[in-house]
Amino acid sequence: MSQSKLTDRFGRTVNYVRLSVTDRCDFRCVYCMAEEMTFLPRQQVLTLEEIARLAKTFVSLGTEKIRLTGGEPLVRKDIIELVREIGTYGLRDFAMTTNGSQLPTMAEPLRKAGLKRLNISLDSLDPIKFASITRTGKLSRVLEGLDAAREAGFDGIKLNTVVMKGGNDHEVPDLIEFARKKNVDITFIEEMPLGTISAHDRGQALCTSDEVRDIVRQHHELIPTPEDSGGPARYYRMSDSPIKVGFISPHSHNFCATCNRVRVTVEGRLLLCLGNEHSVDLRRVLRGYPVNDDKLRQTIIDSMDLKPERHHFSTNGDVQILRFMNMTGG
Repeated sequence: MSQSKLTDRFGRTVNYVRLSVTDRCDFRCVYCMAEEMTFLPRQQVLTLEEIARLAKTFVSLGTEKIRLTGGEPLVRKDIIELVREIGTYGLRDFAMTTNGSQLPTMAEPLRKAGLKRLNISLDSLDPIKFASITRTGKLSRVLEGLDAAREAGFDGIKLNTVVMKGGNDHEVPDLIEFARKKNVDITFIEEMPLGTISAHDRGQALCTSDEVRDIVRQHHELIPTPEDSGGPARYYRMSDSPIKVGFISPHSHNFCATCNRVRVTVEGRLLLCLGNEHSVDLRRVLRGYPVNDDKLRQTIIDSMDLKPERHHFSTNGDVQILRFMNMTGG
């Protein structure tokens, strides 16, 4: 009998895959990539057909949740066609992480194509600060995109905020009020040490989830909830609002014991852990001749033996992983 689910050496079932569809982005966020980036040559990037084939193979191995990421996934040509294809695979959850800049025109087509949920990155409500963090982004465009997404009727919309001490930590209360007003969930994320950056000192900028929670609690009581999105966030609710407030804490409260996910980079590297370099080259198998889906399945199954027990991020700002976040996806 063929294997129908993925389990690693530590008994964790992997049923969540994050697929990066491009390393390119129309923003240059300071915590994600360098200001002057060299992007991958086209031939090294998986085709949309290859990404769809991977998605289908993972679903045959028990994957219930797929998130499309980038870079910025909506700058990839014909991304709607990929969404439409994966939308037929019967997933319990099908989501995308986006900076929101393309949503004014693409929100409705994405929803009609079968995408269920959106995570929209929003690190500041101050147009000048937003431009400083994103280097090339316009806040008004992102806010327009958020409203377009709300009107399109997605099952869920969540804001993602990377909190940086001395950068945007003072905006946490305003971001909470904004999420409450828009009736969307919000998750605060500790910055991860991926890629060498010079825009700020990560060790000094790290704002832990405990510190962010303390800021929120000055304004609202946070009630722990057992709700689970299938990802690493821990959620809370407020008694006077339907939204959820999440915290992702790779440094201060790592979530490795319950890790249920893997990532595939845009060049087809299967990353078994965001915080380690353990990986398997799936592009080589995808482009093997003749086309062999059984070999692809078996390569993915065998890769589970490489999934480490945990990551070991330090809090002093040192770079543990040399690849930038845009290579991996959020």
